[in-house]
Amino acid sequence: MKKQKGFSLIELLIVVAIILIIAAIAIPNLLRSRIAANEAAAVGALRTLNTSEVTYQSTYPDIGFVCVLASMGPGNGTVSSTSAGLVDATLAAGIKSGFTFATSATCTSANNIMITYAWGAAPTSPGQTGQRYFCSDQSGVIKFDANTSVANCVSAGKSL
Repeated sequence: MKKQKGFSLIELLIVVAIILIIAAIAIPNLLRSRIAANEAAAVGALRTLNTSEVTYQSTYPDIGFVCVLASMGPGNGTVSSTSAGLVDATLAAGIKSGFTFATSATCTSANNIMITYAWGAAPTSPGQTGQRYFCSDQSGVIKFDANTSVANCVSAGKSL
């Protein structure tokens, strides 16, 4: 009798079943890891925005803080108050790592100088790209809230 080489159909089905079981366990963990990474990137971007605001205010004291995200971006390459080059083009566009960045409160001015700012980060797809809303203002404290919008995060959020 000849010896057959290869795998039987039953052996292949068992291997496929084991792979599917492992995938069913691993995929939810992968999604949770992606959400955690996106949220960490959002917090890092808010730290960058806080630092950029202080730099902008020091560079342009007659303007104060900036409330237009694009003004801190690279713009056309020429550094000015409307294209300060303090953040990368992706962040300046307002969407980065599954989060949307925007001003979360009205900026206030005194004598035509902006004295406050508030930035917020909201997940672009809540539950998929992130679960928490983040925000920060001129105090430099980054806050989060899972049950509210970014607009309410400044007053209602918990500090990181």
